[in-house]
Amino acid sequence: MKNMITKHIPNALTCLNLVAGCAAITLAFQGQFQAAALFILAAAGLDFLDGMAARLLQAYSPIGKELDSLSDVVSFGVAPAMLLYIYLQTGAQTTGASEAWAWMAFLLPVASALRLAKFNLDERQSTVFLGLPTPANGLFWAFAVGFGLEQWLTTPIHPGFFLPAVLVMTGLMVAEVPMFSLKIKQLRSKENRPVYLFLLGCLPLILLLGWSGLAACITWYIVLALILPRSWK
Repeated sequence: MKNMITKHIPNALTCLNLVAGCAAITLAFQGQFQAAALFILAAAGLDFLDGMAARLLQAYSPIGKELDSLSDVVSFGVAPAMLLYIYLQTGAQTTGASEAWAWMAFLLPVASALRLAKFNLDERQSTVFLGLPTPANGLFWAFAVGFGLEQWLTTPIHPGFFLPAVLVMTGLMVAEVPMFSLKIKQLRSKENRPVYLFLLGCLPLILLLGWSGLAACITWYIVLALILPRSWK
């Protein structure tokens, strides 16, 4: 009985990740961008915990892997896309631009689905990611739109200004660019150097920028992943 309960703990956490993503979508449609961003952050925490639980409890299963990917498409693809879509639609209405610009937001779930499908089949990504992880992309847009733009821009700008960022982020998700994992190995292992550098850079960003600093942290992660020697990743 205990084993039966134990093996379902990771999947239960994954389902909570999905629930958090659905809640974020609902809040986005209600215009509660900051609350939506926090639910996406909660989904990321649950995504981390379900993997940890599976490793600690030795509760791996084929259905768990597929369920995790399906949940991630919703929480880190669809949910941030809804935030961005509604923000861009508002910007289009304010600036007189075509509302068709807002449709660029749907590139996020498309690239997320492609990224996750590739990850499930690619055996090279056990220790190093190839392409920007979907949760990182989701967190970037959640906190850029939910907190950063709300704090720093007094009025919406033309949605066309966001197209380069959308293309870069979606391109990074599907590109075969090595990205280091944030999992800590042995504490003194040299393999942890990128993680420690990342955390060291995140501290001042969060202290200076608050919640919007999380979007800056994702940018810092991308910069590190692109400039660090391959031997560090």
